[in-house]
Amino acid sequence: MSTVIVRTMLIALDRRYGRLDSPINWASSADDETSQRPDPVSPSLFDYASVLKRRIPAKLALLAALSWPGVAMAENGAANTEDLAKAAQNPVADMISVPFQFNTNFGYGPYDDTQEVINIQPVIPINISPDWNLITRTILPVISQPQLEPDGDRTFGLGDTTVSAFLSPAHSGKFIWGVGPAILLPTATDHDLGSGKWGAGPSAVGLVMDGPWVYGALVNNIWSFAGDTSRKDVNQMTLQPFVNYNFKDGWYLSSSPVVTANWIADSDNRWTLPVGGAFGRVFRIGKQPVNAQVGAYYNVIAPNDAGPQWQIRAQLQFLFPKK
Repeated sequence: MSTVIVRTMLIALDRRYGRLDSPINWASSADDETSQRPDPVSPSLFDYASVLKRRIPAKLALLAALSWPGVAMAENGAANTEDLAKAAQNPVADMISVPFQFNTNFGYGPYDDTQEVINIQPVIPINISPDWNLITRTILPVISQPQLEPDGDRTFGLGDTTVSAFLSPAHSGKFIWGVGPAILLPTATDHDLGSGKWGAGPSAVGLVMDGPWVYGALVNNIWSFAGDTSRKDVNQMTLQPFVNYNFKDGWYLSSSPVVTANWIADSDNRWTLPVGGAFGRVFRIGKQPVNAQVGAYYNVIAPNDAGPQWQIRAQLQFLFPKK
């Protein structure tokens, strides 16, 4: 069954991105890049690099996750793999992890183009006492942004960084929680890729592990307090509910939509509300535990001025449990 699923997903991705092992038709790719522009321009080397970036991410994550079904149980057995799957689904687990999340957003911007975002999200726990942990979660986005103005072009670079720190009990019962600050850093390398503002606000997470189920939510709200005075202020909530059902051998089903509310925007551009889901697996490459998943989300509500309409999300997460 897993082989059928993998092949089906690869066929679907091939139809969207093109085969990696086939020659690239640069003329066709450049036409795709410029077809939405009111004043088409000649393709540049950046257009070609952009085509390559759009083809690779989702396939890499899916292949790495699911191509070696015999590797998953090679080291410590099924029980340890299933425990790792639950730990990977816990935002405040006492375990270092480094996720790379690949997001392809379709129908983004005024010209309904494609946006690519790679979120690099290291999670580092700090044991501050026998009873308390401080869990730091950093999100650094790498963005390929389509044109936003008639005479604009695709932009590639870093976005703004968000750092959260959760104070969490080292020994929890069935309900696991953490609270702390979230800080917005204006690390964007281009005007179109960030807010130009420093910001901060509260952040909290709560979850329950109940047999094969792991469910809960992570929420923060950030207000700007400094930065470029010519840019708009920031007052935004991010809510990520999540529910996971774990099977044997590290397989699981998951849904973790990222709901956002821009409280400063008008009502037509305030909310992003996705629905969808994913499947994934925790496995090992040699001795290295890895969590991989792929899924899709449709925005039932999205800002009228930007979108996007829907998203393909693939994630590859390297796990570093304590010995």
